Amino acid sequence: MKKRSMLAEIMLVLGGIITTVALLMAFFWAPASLYPDGRVDFAQKIFYFHVPVAEASFLVFVFTAYYGIRFLMTKRREYDTKAKIATEVTLFFVLLTMATGILWTRVEWNVWWQWEPRLTTYFIMTLLVIGYFVLRNSVEDEEKRATYAAAFGILAFIDAPISFLITRFVQSTHPVVFKSGGLETPMLVTFIIAQVGMIMLGYAFYQLRLQQEQLRERLDALKISVGG
Repeated sequence: MKKRSMLAEIMLVLGGIITTVALLMAFFWAPASLYPDGRVDFAQKIFYFHVPVAEASFLVFVFTAYYGIRFLMTKRREYDTKAKIATEVTLFFVLLTMATGILWTRVEWNVWWQWEPRLTTYFIMTLLVIGYFVLRNSVEDEEKRATYAAAFGILAFIDAPISFLITRFVQSTHPVVFKSGGLETPMLVTFIIAQVGMIMLGYAFYQLRLQQEQLRERLDALKISVGG
């Protein structure tokens, strides 16, 4: 546990530093894209933060489904706890993704929202993640709550790959970032560094929050045993 806690703290510090460096590189090193009329598209800089955050939301959401499956197979409480924490971290990244995406949409499309495929499917995912916690808070029985949440988390995750891949199969106005030859070397390097930093932060957030929750559960169990 101590080694895992130390690793999480190291990842938190390194992730914060790497992400900060990537943002500085995005604004001061990576070239900006240009509008057709030659104007600099500064809003494009948002994607160095927006895309890694969105990717982190998808990756962490994987663990909601994974631990949900493990719980349904074993009925072990630890897997319910891990699924819940994974969904908490997913919600954090989802909200950041929505906020940065809306900012870009407002600048580039001159609207706050547009019901195009990527935005719509991601908005549905946001509602599903929020719904996960609504469900948990509405069921009092601990075992039923964990079972319902596990099943709901697994089903909710199905929207993640749909949202991630939909721009490749359905005509959409949402930019496709990963295109062959689509990024100059400084832009690609900056983008990769930002992704690495964000994934490290996602790992750190998950582990530190999980340790906090596990400690709370031990204290609750201790109080019950002492009280009994």
